[in-house]
This record gives sequence, structure tokens and C-alpha cells, in this order.
Amino acid sequence: VEYDPSQVSYDQLLDVFWANHDPTTLNRQGPDSGTSYRSEIFAADAVQQKIADAYIAQLNAAHAFSAPVVTKVEPLRGFYAAEGYHQDYLIHNPTAGYIVYNDLPKIANLKRLFPALYRDKPVMVTPAS
Repeated sequence: VEYDPSQVSYDQLLDVFWANHDPTTLNRQGPDSGTSYRSEIFAADAVQQKIADAYIAQLNAAHAFSAPVVTKVEPLRGFYAAEGYHQDYLIHNPTAGYIVYNDLPKIANLKRLFPALYRDKPVMVTPAS
């Protein structure tokens, strides 16, 4: 995964992040719970850290959510790819219950809120066979 600010600004990336998950639940996203499901931003540098922290402060001051934002902002220490069976999961399992009930509504929300950033054809991690 490579972040390319010429394609999507950091502000846009944060906008999509806040719009497509619940940043007010500690260690939980949808039906999943545990520390691996915490809301967290991994900042690549001090500028990103400052922007993300300021964004959280604005969201909390504006009471944008029904509870305070618990998203942590931590320095990026590395990137670890998910296991192979997680790669392109939606493409390979479009009717799986988890996809239908949790992910497809998020994709529809992304398309509705950010039509300029949405693309119908996904970018696949693994080449199509």
C-alpha cells in the first residue's frame, strides 16, 4: 500500500476515514472486537500527526459524533500485509455475510459521500488469474 498525495489529499483520506467507521468505540468496529479493531491513525510524520490530532479536536469540539472520538494517532512504524486469504476478500467473496452486512453499506456510503474518489473497478492486491 502506498499513499500518493497527488491522488488523494491527506485531508480527503481523513474525511473518508471518519465517514466510514465509528471512531467512538474503543477496540470495536461493527461486529468485531479486540485491540486489532481499534480506531487508529498511523501518521507518517509530524505534520500528519498534527493534522490528525487537530481533526480529532475539531470533531470533539463540534460534537460530530454521539460520543467522544477515541481514535489514537500514533507514529507509523511499518506496514504489515494481511494474510493471503484476506487479500481482495470482497472480490473473491462478494456474497459472504460479513461483506453484505458490513462492507457493502460502507462502499455505498463512500460512493454517495465521495463520488469523485469512488471507482467502480477495484484495485486488486493480487493479479487476476
